[in-house]
Amino acid sequence: MKRRNILKLLLSIALILAVSGCGGSSLPSSGHASAQAEQAGAVMLPSGEAGLTVHFIDVGQGDSILAESDGRFMLVDAGENDQADTVVSYLKGQGVETLDYVIGTHPHSDHIGGLDKVIDTFDVGKVILPPVEHTTKTFEDVLDAVAGKGLKLTKPRVGDTYTLGNASFTIIAPNKDYGNDLNNWSVGIRLDYGDNRFVMCGDAEALAEADILKNGIDISADVLKAGHHGSSTSTSEAFLDKVSPSVAVIQCGKNNSYGHPHKETLEKFKERGIQVYRNDRDGTVVAYCDGTDIVWGTGEKSGTVSGNGASDKTSGTGKAGQSGFSGGGRQQSDRTSGDSNQQTAGTSGGETFTSGTSGTTTAPQTAYILNTNTKKFHLPTCSSAKKIKDENRETWEGDREELIGQGYSPCGQCKP
Repeated sequence: MKRRNILKLLLSIALILAVSGCGGSSLPSSGHASAQAEQAGAVMLPSGEAGLTVHFIDVGQGDSILAESDGRFMLVDAGENDQADTVVSYLKGQGVETLDYVIGTHPHSDHIGGLDKVIDTFDVGKVILPPVEHTTKTFEDVLDAVAGKGLKLTKPRVGDTYTLGNASFTIIAPNKDYGNDLNNWSVGIRLDYGDNRFVMCGDAEALAEADILKNGIDISADVLKAGHHGSSTSTSEAFLDKVSPSVAVIQCGKNNSYGHPHKETLEKFKERGIQVYRNDRDGTVVAYCDGTDIVWGTGEKSGTVSGNGASDKTSGTGKAGQSGFSGGGRQQSDRTSGDSNQQTAGTSGGETFTSGTSGTTTAPQTAYILNTNTKKFHLPTCSSAKKIKDENRETWEGDREELIGQGYSPCGQCKP
């Protein structure tokens, strides 16, 4: 299910737009699109093609992530106590009746506050919590909800892998006893579908990230859920370079008192050309994966998304009730820095959207890496270029159009 399913996705999005009265909008010329529609505050994207859909739900200053594959659902965190109704409503809007897995990354209220109501509302398979206690009513409420459903807690064991429909996830943290340091107890997972990967580690900070690097599990991924809401205490240089994502998602609240995301974290993303989505600016963020490509949808609530360069800019996000697009598409085998040449492709709902990997720009390239077998050419920073066999690898320093004239086509993800 490669390009055929992307075409199905585009047709489905076109149908959504037609039904919502937005049929006059045009799709990005890149051939990848994302759309938004309101249903219980949700960004609606097709999720029935046996792929993987990951929803980074806007719960203000907190985390909540819903993953679905082949009708199977997992929820990671549920925001603060006052966000319980938001999360429950969103899940119902996505057709959730049963959650195969519920993960509470760690006992802080901005992660588990809504879990008790989620557990009370839906049928639940496994509840995964780290083996650390917290003397708060919020934590006790979660334990009571688990007991009330006759469930048992599952301890996260590094290296354990669980099936989620046609996807899977592997536990990568916590790796040791962190005493009373609750953030570093965060359950970390690598979520896989085909060649698409996500790494999300709750509020794990630099110490826990260093321990993840020591456990021997491959954590390279297309998407990183930024640790601790984009705090400078997380997303260490070594960890970020090991994950080497093209996209980072920051779950934080607008004008939060912590100053999240911190400038230091945004600078790290900017320096590496990593595309950033933020709940405080983009609303709920949704990634639809077909095993090769990742298509992004955002549900920004009002106004135009602003940004400061490659680290902090999204394109194609419409105002509430309008259609917005951010052309996206990634594949694990083509892991890149997320750079693209920005080209205005049209407008939707009065906002400008761009083709490419939504919003990041780079200087013109004068050198390309060729795969003489597939007849594709890549940016030198494209990770797949490093995987090309020597006998199929060539470097081109000539004119791009001349290269295309020789029968080569640009990588669909790094977009040279």
